[in-house]
Amino acid sequence: MSEFWLISAPGDKENLQALERMNIVTSKSNLSYNTKFAIPDFKVKSLGRRKEVKGGLGKLNTYASSLIKRMAQSVAEVMEDSKGKVQENLLANGVDLTSFVTHFEWDMAKYPAKQPLVGVVDTLAKQLAQIETDLKTRTAAYNTLKTNLENLQKKSKGNLFTRTLSDIVSKEDFVLDSEYLVTLLVIVPKPNYTQWQKTYESLSDMVVPRSTKLITEDSEGGLFTVTLFRKVIDDFKTKAKENKFTVREFYYDEKEIKREREELTRLLSDKKQQYGPLLRWLKVNFSEAFIAWIHIKALRVFVESVLRYGLPVNFQAVLLQPHKKSSTKRLREVLNSVFRHLDEVAAASILDASVEIPGLQLNNQDYFPYVYFHIDLSLLD
Repeated sequence: MSEFWLISAPGDKENLQALERMNIVTSKSNLSYNTKFAIPDFKVKSLGRRKEVKGGLGKLNTYASSLIKRMAQSVAEVMEDSKGKVQENLLANGVDLTSFVTHFEWDMAKYPAKQPLVGVVDTLAKQLAQIETDLKTRTAAYNTLKTNLENLQKKSKGNLFTRTLSDIVSKEDFVLDSEYLVTLLVIVPKPNYTQWQKTYESLSDMVVPRSTKLITEDSEGGLFTVTLFRKVIDDFKTKAKENKFTVREFYYDEKEIKREREELTRLLSDKKQQYGPLLRWLKVNFSEAFIAWIHIKALRVFVESVLRYGLPVNFQAVLLQPHKKSSTKRLREVLNSVFRHLDEVAAASILDASVEIPGLQLNNQDYFPYVYFHIDLSLLD
């Protein structure tokens, strides 16, 4: 499963023994894979400031989660022709996301534990904000290019009534630069080919005999040329329509056709040139954003544990990976049973209205006697 539970309990002897009982029960019952989750000790002077940080971390967690989801979607959109390989490109520090989470180590170089907690949070927030700004700029440019290319390519799709004809016809199909003659393009339904050949010369006066030629056809009909005098165009169109022949409005402009073809070639080239650098940027910065998100999770556990269990800092964080979705209810029951004694501590603290108890909602089934956070990687699928 791509789901993790990040919990913590006080680090005293009684609760460390409770954690050991939890590991034994969950292992024997095959409920989850558990591992210690190392979080450094940050400078903590008072609980008051921790409550401020807590609120900011909640918002930052939501922001980071949304950002990495958008980045994963951007990777999928860029890799439109290789969507089956998207997951293998969503890595963190060069390893798959599950491995990174289960082997998490705090990055002291990026986020020094010696600096104030507020400073660490500010560093994470600025890092994610910069990634989002760059993401918007880079994807906007690529998507504009992609849209222009798709719009141009769409002209070459569809039936003979709607698609562009510039990539089908050639200069040799038309009488050009004539003061009197003009070549029209006519769509003829397939069942009416014979009728067209027999009648097109008589649909109007001044139609050039034997001037029709089949240029191309699709599943519904064919595109024929016919040459006639300019002054009978309107009459010919009217008679053609009466016989279920459709004259396509088309003017052969060699310069315009060349411009369209060059534009298509340029857009294809530009897209190819931007594809590699953009995908590399997305992979690198998805990794950075994901790593930042897990650090935020670690900070939330730290702050919630300090608020819940008090000072001095003494708690143990554990990462649980449920084996099956169907076993999560049983796993929750085991945890609630093992840490039931923490209820008394929490209940006593609630009597002091100035102390906030994270995760505690009386008479609510979402209350847990231990610090708990959820990490769901399925949002990136």
